[in-house]
Order: sequence, then C-alpha cells, then structure tokens
Amino acid sequence: MIGVLGFIAQLVDGSLGMAYGVTSTSLLLAVGGLTPALASTVVHLSEVGTTAASGVAHAKFGNVDWGKILWMAVPGAIGAFAGAYVLASVLTAEAAEPLVAIFLFTLGIYVLTKFAFKRGGQIINVRPIKGKFLAPLGLFAGFMDAAGGGGWGPISTPTLLSSGRMEPRKVVGTVDTSEFLVALSASIGFLIALSFAAIPWGVVAALLIGGVIAAPIAAWVVRHLNARVLGTAVGGLILITNARTFLNAVGVDPSFNVFVYLAIVGVWAVALYFAISALRKENGSLLQTGSSATSSSAS
Repeated sequence: MIGVLGFIAQLVDGSLGMAYGVTSTSLLLAVGGLTPALASTVVHLSEVGTTAASGVAHAKFGNVDWGKILWMAVPGAIGAFAGAYVLASVLTAEAAEPLVAIFLFTLGIYVLTKFAFKRGGQIINVRPIKGKFLAPLGLFAGFMDAAGGGGWGPISTPTLLSSGRMEPRKVVGTVDTSEFLVALSASIGFLIALSFAAIPWGVVAALLIGGVIAAPIAAWVVRHLNARVLGTAVGGLILITNARTFLNAVGVDPSFNVFVYLAIVGVWAVALYFAISALRKENGSLLQTGSSATSSSAS
C-alpha cells in the first residue's frame, strides 16, 4: 500500500512538478498514526532518493534548466533545514498556510486561464529569471516544504509558470531536480532534532521504492506533453491541492466544500478540453502551412 502511494505520488509530482509531499504526508497522517514531524521526516527521507532518480531522468530527457538549479536549491536547502527544526522543535507552519493557500489558489486560476484559454500571441516567452527572484522563492518554498509537510513544488512550480519565462517542462524538471538538496537538508534537520530510532524505516523504504520506479515514467511524460496541456494540468492541480485551505481561509461553510471541489474539477475538465482543442488547431495550421510551402516550392 505505501509503495503504491509512493509510485502514484512521484508519478504526479514528476509529471506536474508538485504534490509528492502533500499527498504522502496527508495519507501518512491519516492512516499511519504518525506525528506531523515524523510524517514529514519519512517523506523527506524518501524524497532524497526519489528526487535524485527524478533529477537524473529529467536531465536525460532535457527537462532541466541548469542555470537556475543552484539559485533555487541552495536557498531552498537553507530554508528546509530551518523548517525541519521549526516543525520538530518549536511549532508548525499552520499560521502561514491560509495566506499561502490564497496566493496559490489565485495563481492557479491565472495559470489555468493562461494556458487553456489564451488565444493568439505566445504563451511562453523564454527569458532569463534573475537570481534575486529565484533565491527568495527557494528560501520560502524550502521552509514551507519542511515545516508544512510539503510546499516546494506547490509554491515553486506555479510561481515560475506564471512568469511565462520558462517552458512548463523546464519548470517541472528544474523544480524536481533542485528538490534533491531541499529534501537532503530537511532530512538532516529532522535527524538532528528527532530520535533516529523513532523513524519507521520500512515506510521510508516503501515510499522510496515506489517513487524511484515512477520517476523515469514521469520524466518521459513531461518531455512529450505539449506546453499548453501541461500548463493546464498543473493549473488545475494547484486549485485542487489548495482548495480546502483556501476555502477555510475565506470563511466558506465546510458543507459547501464538496460542491466547490466538483466545480473545480468541472472547470479543469473544460480547460483541458479547450487546451487540447487549441493544440489540434495549432497543429492543423502548421500542417496547412507546411503543405502550402511544399506546393509553392514544387510549382
């Protein structure tokens, strides 16, 4: 069961750049009887292996922007170490979660709209992203990842996607690859703060094995998915993973949550339909242009 969870979590995370920590931590807290600190420790220890495997696979398929790795990974590692200490010794990041959820939910709407419904012009305009933007992003995402049980991908991926300066596959591959240092640093922080003997190593191993198997499959999916479809898929996942905290933060009655979730899934499905339809039209236009060029050269 835990191994299957690791496989699914890494398949989603490696394909869409987020959700391994959130998915794994939530399930371990629900069925594993672990404290938040132990659950986050288990997830980050397993991520040391899964992110290494994911990084190698993404690099093989050309999904990594190496110029941005250190700018994100080093501050992210510092933030993760601090977050691990905070979670294990002081408090959790619950106070910041509502504000983060509101920000990410809004960002999710923007990403979904941009990739699914925008017509005309370029969706992506590849340009440099300065280190003074990447470093604070990595520091904050790393801290929230360790202290909140997951946050590196959910914060980094939509933020970089919304900039429109990186291809979606490069965003996913870069975020996943840089997460190795974040997971390693968080794990060291947890091992220092917690008892080594208290860690359920069998659960760590099961998550690790499932994740390592899924890593190359996810990297292959990212390499071959169209940017518009991949961006739309990420946008919908951002909305789903932040919906509960967002709804609590804005004061929506919990009894309405299920209807909001259904509405999000419905909008996500429509967005994917629009994205795929736009892709087909774009491909059709390219084919017609190619045929016209061939005919002109022949005549």
